[in-house]
Amino acid sequence: MTLLDEPHHDGSAMYVGDEAPPPGSTVVVRCRTSVADGVDHVWVRTTYDAEPTYHPCIETSRDDHVVWWEGSLPVHNPVTHYRFLLAAGDSQRWLGGSGVVDHDPPDAFDFRLSSHRPPPDWARDAVVYQVFPDRFARSAAAADREVPEWAVPADWDDEVVFEGFDPRTPLQFYGGDLDGITDHLDHLAEIGVSVVYTTPVFPGESNHRYNASTFERVDPLLGGDEAYVRLATAVHERGWRILGDLTTNHTGDTHEWFVAARDVPGAPARSFYYLLPDGSYECWMGHGTLPKLNHADPALREAMVEGPESVVARWLRPPFDLDGWRVDVANMTGRLGTLDVNHDVARAVRRTAEAERADAFVIGEHNHDASTDLDGDGWHGTMNYGGFSWPVWSWLRDPSSPARPFGRPVPVPRRPGAAMQRSLREWQGRYGWRATTASWNILGSHDSARIRTLTGSGEVHRVAAGLQFTLPGVPMLFAGDEIGLEGVLGEDSRRPFPWQHPEAWDRLTLATYAGLARLRHEHEALRRGGLRWAHVDDDAVVFVREHPAGSVLVAARRSAGPAIELPAGPLGFADGTLLLTTGVDADLVEEAGTVTLPAVDGPTVSLWSL
Repeated sequence: MTLLDEPHHDGSAMYVGDEAPPPGSTVVVRCRTSVADGVDHVWVRTTYDAEPTYHPCIETSRDDHVVWWEGSLPVHNPVTHYRFLLAAGDSQRWLGGSGVVDHDPPDAFDFRLSSHRPPPDWARDAVVYQVFPDRFARSAAAADREVPEWAVPADWDDEVVFEGFDPRTPLQFYGGDLDGITDHLDHLAEIGVSVVYTTPVFPGESNHRYNASTFERVDPLLGGDEAYVRLATAVHERGWRILGDLTTNHTGDTHEWFVAARDVPGAPARSFYYLLPDGSYECWMGHGTLPKLNHADPALREAMVEGPESVVARWLRPPFDLDGWRVDVANMTGRLGTLDVNHDVARAVRRTAEAERADAFVIGEHNHDASTDLDGDGWHGTMNYGGFSWPVWSWLRDPSSPARPFGRPVPVPRRPGAAMQRSLREWQGRYGWRATTASWNILGSHDSARIRTLTGSGEVHRVAAGLQFTLPGVPMLFAGDEIGLEGVLGEDSRRPFPWQHPEAWDRLTLATYAGLARLRHEHEALRRGGLRWAHVDDDAVVFVREHPAGSVLVAARRSAGPAIELPAGPLGFADGTLLLTTGVDADLVEEAGTVTLPAVDGPTVSLWSL
């Protein structure tokens, strides 16, 4: 038997009748088994107020290769967990979110179905482009702005200072601004972007601006409120969306709230922070410039996240009309020692945003396991470092790469394809299908090494991009990925975009990103299709994105390798028209019940329609 013969279910339209069913309803769920597998009875097991219940499935169709089963799943609780019990004679196995097992697993990897409103379609269908404003582009007006006292000025070609905890690192100031982004929207259009996400635009005494001094206005160094309005308007005129970046966990120590809390006895803002009797205060990871906000305080919640006058709400209204927020340090927001109101805050942000815009989107930063924060009524998804970045990094890392790990004491290991597949399956099972497909597939960000540096070559970089655009989730590019920009860690990755050196751009990688984005927009399978694995070995992975409107076969190879043979029947093969390749240009054909993927002489990614 092959991977294609494994019993299968996921949360896509081919397997689930309603991805956001109302409470009290019943949803049709389907699974497929192989004729050769001999499964003769199937039940869907769920929990009713945490008590297991079993519901029989019936066989609905059968051919020479596949048996389809269908069952009714009652939606009693806001989040319904379920798995399938498969019986073949005396043999019993479970089919859950991480695959098939022949032992009794914990419920952690059960499939899940949320009755809460789903994420907006535009967010799940997006191609997101992250911009770090100080390093992307300078408009003509930037030259006339006075450099602030806190800043260490730099010319656009200067190297980024990042080694040895250099105090200049957060102060190095290149002077990129918001009109600079507006000036280059044609470049984003060329690579198929549909959502522009910028890191914070509020004033702060740093180049990253995560230490906000106010949430009331846009930093004048970026062009002020007027420049933000121009950018948002230009983005919306193209039919795109724009997301802001809001730090709900902390402010800067020069923020007007904190200054009042610290210096004005009896100030209402004193309850906004954790001020200690010895004059110190709680802050993010020991950084005194980032005092932590107290979300147990109703007044702070009203000011920050709850209601029409909150920070969350005001920026979603005209004249800025943001379409939602990326929430910085979402994992730590509202958590301190024994206190945990994180989910309450996430619900408040979501509720407030949707009150302003019915199709608002909120995504939380979380660089490890966000599963307990993704039940469907708070953050729509997460920046998926755990469930996408680490597995892909581990498969594609060049062992000699100088790229440094993101939050780990040792370099990213190099692992075989089976390890990547297992990791992707477990994370998908842990998050659930809907949260996975709304989360961002990240190859790098302003906090990590660049994917080009990690892979060490353009060929392998393009394989990574192929996985980013074809695995379940939303591709998020960090500005410069598309031209092969490098960086060994987060601060080094924030190099200025080399507009003045187009001869240095990797044009082949740029074209690959554009081609992948075009296919994602054209093929619903790449946005909403299921995921069925077809072949995995150390150096190659092959999978199908299934959708009733047409499926797509994807083959990713990290090195040269022989032809790969797949059984045509379980694959559901009818036609294999090549859509995109960075390797051998060949359509697929069936011969004697076998579909053969061509041998390759180096790292490649290829897509075929099925």
